[in-house]
This record gives sequence, C-alpha cells and structure tokens, in this order.
Amino acid sequence: MSEYPAGGPPPQIPSTRAPAPRPTPTLRQRLAELRGPSVAPHPLDARALAALAANPGCKRRALLDGAGVDKAVLATALGSPAAFGQSQFAFVRGNAFEAKVKADGGTELLRLLVERLGGGAEAPAEVTVPDLTAAGPEGRAARTALALREATAAGGWALLDHPMLALEVAGSPAYLEPDAVVVHPDGTWTVVEIKSFPMIDGSADAAKVGAAARQSAVYVLALERIAAKTEGAEVGHRVLLVCPKDFSNLPTASVVDVRKQRAVTARQLTRLTRVEDIAAALPEGTTFDPGRSPDELGTAVEAVPAAYAPECLAACELAFHCRTKARAEGAVESLGRSVRGELGGLTTVTGVLAAAAGKEGDPADPTVAALRRAAALRAEALAGAEGGVPCH
Repeated sequence: MSEYPAGGPPPQIPSTRAPAPRPTPTLRQRLAELRGPSVAPHPLDARALAALAANPGCKRRALLDGAGVDKAVLATALGSPAAFGQSQFAFVRGNAFEAKVKADGGTELLRLLVERLGGGAEAPAEVTVPDLTAAGPEGRAARTALALREATAAGGWALLDHPMLALEVAGSPAYLEPDAVVVHPDGTWTVVEIKSFPMIDGSADAAKVGAAARQSAVYVLALERIAAKTEGAEVGHRVLLVCPKDFSNLPTASVVDVRKQRAVTARQLTRLTRVEDIAAALPEGTTFDPGRSPDELGTAVEAVPAAYAPECLAACELAFHCRTKARAEGAVESLGRSVRGELGGLTTVTGVLAAAAGKEGDPADPTVAALRRAAALRAEALAGAEGGVPCH
C-alpha cells in the first residue's frame, strides 16, 4: 500500500531562504555613480590638489574632486560658469620664460640652484638630462621613476625636464608634471617651480608665492613615494622658485620652505581617501551627471556642505555658484574667513545686525558686546557729523 494518499505525493514547498545581501559597492564604483555612469573621471592636477589644501574644510570640493567630477562643466550646467585659465599672452610669455631658464641644458637653472642652495659651491660642469619620453602618462611616470633611481645611483647632477609623477588620490592615480626636478650628487631631489610673475627687489606677491608653494608641496609628496623605494634618495623640502627679475626677462630665484604646505596637503589627501564617508551621507540616487537637469544638479550640489570664502573665486570653478548661495542665505562666510572667525557663533548677516542693534544675542557674549559698542560708536560719529560737531 502506498504511503501517499490517492491524490499522489504532497506538493513540494520551496525553501524560504533569505535573499542574498546586495554587495556593497567599492569606493571606485560609488564615485563612478556620483559623476555619472558614462562620464570619464576628470583628472586631478597639482593646481587642483593645492587648491584643496587651501580650503580643507570644504566637503563639496573634496567629494567632487575625489569623484573626478569636472567642476567647470558642472558650473556651466548650473548657470554659473567661471572663466579660468591663463590668457594666451600670459601662456606664451610663461613658456618663453621657462625655455630661457632651461636653455643650454639647464645651465642658468643649475647656476641659480647652486647659488641659492649650494652653500657656496660652484655650478656643476656636467649635468645629465635624461630622456623621459614614453607612451602615455603611466609610461612617463614609470620612466621618470627609473630616471630618478639611475641618477641617484650615478651620484652626479641630473636635470629632469617636465618629469611625470603619480600620486594616488581617492583610490585613483593623479598624474603630476612639475617644471623640473634636480638630482644632487648627495642624492637630494629638489623641485623647481618656474613662474612668470615678477620678483621685485627680491620678493614677489605673497598670494602667488603661497599658491606656488602649495603646488610644489604636491610634487614633494609624489616624489617622496618614489624616494621611499630608492636607496640613498631624499626629497628636499626647500624648493627653488624661479621668476623674472624686476621688470626684465632675466631669471632670478628664491628658496621656499614647503614643510607646512606639505603637511597640510598630506592631511587633505588623507581626508580625500575618506570621501566615501561624505558620499554615504547623501540621499539615494544623488548624481552630478551633467546630463541631468539644472534643478536636479542644484539639489545634488546643495546636498554636500560647502565652505565658501572669497578666496575660492581664484581657485574653484564652482565659486560663483557657492557665492550666490552664500549671499542669498546671508552667510557671513561671504565676507571672508577673517570676518567669519571674529563673529563666533553668529553665522548670518541678519543675526549680526540684530545683535549690534540689541535685538538679539547675549550681552555677556564678548562678540555681541563688541558689536554693540561698535554700533554705538558709529551712531555717535554719524550724529556728530550731521550736527557739525567735530569727532574726537
């Protein structure tokens, strides 16, 4: 007799297994989703990395640069394009000056370097200029690393003209091209930065020198990765800045210590490797794909906190967009970092004016007390001017 009833065996009940968990996307996949599935990553260069170091508190720039978003395209899509880059005249003038500095196998460049860093030594009679040509940036970076090792092992002077350096940023390589790197006989590597702004009476514009120092610090960091694998090599933290002397086209040089800028840049690059944490806080489906509508892109950009300051106008393609938003919100950041630092917990212009007028704020707060005192002095001065009474 069958063990099953007349109707046949009972129906098989499928097992109820829990669905497999969705795999967590890697950092590279997440960044690709942010910039758009069909959008190639925009390469980072030394100027961009230096600008990051100049404004380390801006999560918006850290995320966009880490994801490889082309901020110029994004700013145009948002309706706030920024005109960046040198004029054609400045570009030609800069190239002509650099060619003059490097003429005759870098004779003048090495003379300036020895004069500023050589401690009284004479300019070298023989300098090796290795050939750095190779296919693509990856090939050129490998060829540069090999040339640096060979020059260090040879124990002589070597001039690397426009070497290619690689630095990992947010999981992807960034290829950097300094103007020159000099290898000393003792194994020291010195970064040379050639700029077309003048050095008048031995000094140049402080803001431009600061930008050059931050840019050079990026090159120093990249060189340190190679030096760590090269016996006898050491990267100098003093870089040679070459500029036109006074109002002529004759080169002169100054030594810039970039240890502080290197430390700041290193911290910022470490922060860039954590852009996944910033991305994790964004709403689901956030993307900066330039194919999206301006409203969608605006919502995506505003989802990432920014740290706008007037200095951003010279360093970031999104600065005009951020400035418009900061002004619309009455943020005190639009008045400058120094003003923002002086105002403590007061974050809006409206709040500052209300505190000065005595309508808001704790009188015991030193910032509020100072604002009210300043408002009283201003009112007194205006009253004296209107009444014809001289101010003392």
